[in-house]
Amino acid sequence: MKSLRKLHLFAVWSIILAFTSPALGEVRIVEQLAAQESGFPIFNDGSAARLVVDSHDATLVDKVARLFAQDIERVTRQKAKVVDAAQTFPERSILIGTIDGNQRIRQLVESGKLDVSDIEGKWERYIVQTVANPFPGVEQVLVIVGSDRRGAAYGVLSISEAMGVSPWYYWADVPVERKAAVFVTGEREVSPAPTVRYRGIFLNDEDWGLQPWAAQTFEPEVGDIGPRTYEKVFELLLRLKANMVAPAMHECTQAFFTVPGNMEMADDYGIMITTSHCEPLLYNNASEWDKATQGEWNYQENKHEIVRSLDERVAQAAGNENIYTIALRGMHDEGMIGVEDSSKVKVLEQAALDQRRILAKHIDRPIEEIPQIFVPYKEVLGIYEQGMKLPEEITIVWPDDNYGYIKKLSNSEERKRSGGSGVYYHISYLGWPNDYLWLNSTPPALMYSELQRAYSLGADKYWLLNVGDIKPGEMGMQQFLDMAWDFSSFDFGMAHDYQAKQLAQLFGEKYTEDLAYIFDRYYYHGFLRKPEFMTGDYRWNSLFEKEDIKDVGFSFESYDEAENRLAEYQRIADKAEGILEELPPEKKAAFFQLVYYPVKGAMLYNSQMLLGSKNRWYATQGRASANGLVSLIVQSQQALAHLTEEYNSLLDGKWKGMMTAPGFLPEPQLPLTDTVSLADEPQWDVFVEEGGSDENGKPKLPTFSKYTPSEYAIEVFSKSLKSIHWSAKATNEWILLSRTQGETYGTDRVAVSIDWEQAPVGEAVGGSIVIESGEERREIEVSVFNPASPNAADLEGLFVENAGVVSIAPADFQRKEEHGEVTFQVIEGLGYSNKALQLGSSVLDEGNGSYVEYDFYTFSSGTATVKVFMLPLFAKDREHGTRYGIQVDDTEYRVFDNDVKEYSMDWAHNVMRNAAINSFEVAIDEPGRHTLKIFCEDPGMIVQKVLIDLGGLKPSYHGPESTLK
Repeated sequence: MKSLRKLHLFAVWSIILAFTSPALGEVRIVEQLAAQESGFPIFNDGSAARLVVDSHDATLVDKVARLFAQDIERVTRQKAKVVDAAQTFPERSILIGTIDGNQRIRQLVESGKLDVSDIEGKWERYIVQTVANPFPGVEQVLVIVGSDRRGAAYGVLSISEAMGVSPWYYWADVPVERKAAVFVTGEREVSPAPTVRYRGIFLNDEDWGLQPWAAQTFEPEVGDIGPRTYEKVFELLLRLKANMVAPAMHECTQAFFTVPGNMEMADDYGIMITTSHCEPLLYNNASEWDKATQGEWNYQENKHEIVRSLDERVAQAAGNENIYTIALRGMHDEGMIGVEDSSKVKVLEQAALDQRRILAKHIDRPIEEIPQIFVPYKEVLGIYEQGMKLPEEITIVWPDDNYGYIKKLSNSEERKRSGGSGVYYHISYLGWPNDYLWLNSTPPALMYSELQRAYSLGADKYWLLNVGDIKPGEMGMQQFLDMAWDFSSFDFGMAHDYQAKQLAQLFGEKYTEDLAYIFDRYYYHGFLRKPEFMTGDYRWNSLFEKEDIKDVGFSFESYDEAENRLAEYQRIADKAEGILEELPPEKKAAFFQLVYYPVKGAMLYNSQMLLGSKNRWYATQGRASANGLVSLIVQSQQALAHLTEEYNSLLDGKWKGMMTAPGFLPEPQLPLTDTVSLADEPQWDVFVEEGGSDENGKPKLPTFSKYTPSEYAIEVFSKSLKSIHWSAKATNEWILLSRTQGETYGTDRVAVSIDWEQAPVGEAVGGSIVIESGEERREIEVSVFNPASPNAADLEGLFVENAGVVSIAPADFQRKEEHGEVTFQVIEGLGYSNKALQLGSSVLDEGNGSYVEYDFYTFSSGTATVKVFMLPLFAKDREHGTRYGIQVDDTEYRVFDNDVKEYSMDWAHNVMRNAAINSFEVAIDEPGRHTLKIFCEDPGMIVQKVLIDLGGLKPSYHGPESTLK
């Protein structure tokens, strides 16, 4: 999968028409095109260039040269040979190495034939260019030279990617297209400096994926995540231009440094080891600390034993490149124990001092040159903010709240610190209020928005992404690391579509539109409610507890919320399945993992949970259909179990043990369902969508308005074991029915609309619909709002009241007033309207009175309730807040904020819904045109939806869609 960032000035020329002999497996190239004369032939005329390394260079250089040889073989079916620079120099060679590590490269530099001044002494840079007449008798050579060992590796593997070897060739089984000839242009390419110095992933919560897969399937000889598994991880990281990993560290996994070969493998691949917020100096107390023999992990009472353990770890690891966490928390992911709140600052400062002494003891470098991080995670942030003194060369790594919202960033004083700052971000999490370990549903636009905020405030030293098991978070992981490598190549416009466009490059440009739609809807619905959150609120330990699964609020009664969610998930699952069926066999496994499984899985789990809600709702009405839904729920669960087994069985069981769907541990869990006792004789009733009743109790449809033409539904349902025959008739010709009769054992749906050309003029035009079955009849009232004025054309471009509600999508403002440096940024693919509005950038200090305006039109007056859906962001620092201003017409100017205490119930509710909702009442003095203004107060707040309820808002999850006319 090629990255969309500018890779290099490389070209791969070839037309391939190849076949494999069934008898011998022999590949024969039967047609090829000649390359440009200026190109350097990596492979041509059936032979590959030699790869020249120096045995005195870094081990990683030899490793990556051999990976490159394998990549050439993947592309051409001919493996290139790796030879030593000390041997006789072969024709058609590729020189690979560091500036000072390869003697042949040094000769070129000293002779003036290779200029390395652009990268010399720099961090992880490389040059790729051809050199003419490099040595006597040699016409040209291709040079891949790195400023350091990782720079050389990135240069080599960038060519691999350009040849068509995806970074995900192993981890997602992306196929490699065969080529008859491979050439590289002769133009010199100098890589950019990485945006972020330290870039990598945290393997976490591995209990139900990575660990069982490694232990049982990939590395049974170790029975755990061992050096062979990590070798595959390290190779992937190099191909994605990352340079660090925080190893898996749950109790189920043997600690990284205690498994023979792990540490050595990391060094061979040039991957730095970092650790999480609760692992000081690379020590994993979750699985290494033995309370029975070592006592409590209590720094005040057992400091000697803790310091001794940390000292041993640093002594063991000091010879490698590492990033050391300066920390003191409790066991695993708990706060420190045995310390009064008033003493925690002093204790943490002392622990930091003791840990730095250990580093100075074992590492022969000035202490300020040893990479060190401090992660103010959970309760540690509060301790830090009490005035903790932190040496300025330590990098502060600001965490998100585990749900994608960064809690704090560096203020003006912290930005002066020599250690700089970074971020720790999640696309997978196990914890309260609810885990999300299964699918990656964090919208790319949210991740970009938060990282852009962090980067603009100086967080460019260290970026760590919690990826869980890597799979199925591949696309989120790649986008994060691509941004870390070259953040300037991204903007708000491209972040949303980035993943779909990459996948279209792999699976076929003809699928671009379909993939964009699939991912747009997948992330939109996942943002409204993650699949794992469909069981109800506050179930972080849902893997273990047998609680009743609860409704989450998507309405089957109003705004078609639940039905639309089900329908759109089904639509994208069908589209994904259609693409899967069309793809050639060699691409199916990759598509299944990267697209089909997450989309289909999300659809099936939503179906299971929403049908549970529907069953319980139907049961309250006595519908016969309620009973049939129970079997559909079971079928959805069984289908998800089968889909997951299919994932684990791909490619003869390559991924066995990797995927675990929610709701199957310790045994399959189904939502609570009800069954209905049905009458023997025909019984029936009707349901009116978004309806109510008149003063006599007669069912009533919502008022139809000519300004916002709508369609509402009546459902006719059986309450008995026997089918019912029904007929429907409108009392007026201008009332249109989608059907007028039917027979059902369950539920029939009748869509009702208005023929506006025939409808009488008036503000309260009445009519009715009569439904009959047997001896019974039901009459449903119809009301039409069709006044002579205003003219519908006069309301074009306004948000218009419909059924007692005005719904505003904030990105569709009519006017804006920007002062100073304030800008209003539309963010595609984010929020309840799928297009959110950022109120000024995060680097600002104040809003300077800047605002956006929305014109809306009401047909009623009186007291209205305004509900504002904000993104539940944190303030950029403690000198600012999360305020925004709002005003309707000339009423009181009001200021609201999103400030809630982390881990409070309000915060939990906000992150489960991805919304902080503020409400207030306002007087609408008269019908007609009005104006809503939203002001920028504190920088960077994001508004995603506004509802103005004039008395018609129905109970629902997110309310009606935009009423912009």
